Amino acid sequence: MTTSGAETTPSSGRILLVEDEAALADGVARGLRAEGFDVEITYDGLSGLARARADDIDAIVLDIMLPGLNGYKVCRTLREEGIGTPILMLTAKSGEYDEAEALDTGADDFLTKPFSYVVLVARVRALLRRSADGRAQPIVIDDLLLDPLARTCRRGETDIPLTTREYELLEALMRKPGQVVPKQTLLEHVWGEDFKGDPNVVEVYVGYLRRKIDRPFDRQDIETVRGIGYRIGEGASV
Repeated sequence: MTTSGAETTPSSGRILLVEDEAALADGVARGLRAEGFDVEITYDGLSGLARARADDIDAIVLDIMLPGLNGYKVCRTLREEGIGTPILMLTAKSGEYDEAEALDTGADDFLTKPFSYVVLVARVRALLRRSADGRAQPIVIDDLLLDPLARTCRRGETDIPLTTREYELLEALMRKPGQVVPKQTLLEHVWGEDFKGDPNVVEVYVGYLRRKIDRPFDRQDIETVRGIGYRIGEGASV
């Protein structure tokens, strides 16, 4: 791996590398690990998509030309499911249309092969910085505030204690204000894709949230969209 003479700040975070060329994947992984990252490799789109859904992944380096499911489809699926993990796309192609398609499907950055490892590492660091800054900001809808750093909730001046599941469910809804979040997406995000229990647990916890953030304040912010999922924010009603 090529390194620069300038000192860099230490890196950290778990990176998912989805790349079907084993030699390239191993080389990129070694380079990222040398910079302090924890790297996990998958070699096809389907396994990459499954692993990318996990909450412990901080950033994804995603090739476009993959067996099973290409990178465009992996990226689009993640974004449709409400998963905002930063994605850096890699491709052997070049040209503005390929870059535009990568960004249009929800990628945060784009790098064409062959690339400099120095640039790759720098872009991964930049993605993680931007993600950390964005995820750390309080989420506010009207007078309802969620603080991701403190993991606290407040309606106006009133603190609202939430359990871990309640917090994660409310955060998943508030990060997509005014949008319908499918029930299955919420189930996988909060309880995990391997959850084998009753899927109606989502409705149960939505009820818990309503009793805490809505009813005591004479509000009706969480909307049930029958047959699809739930929505909070602009346009929400019951």
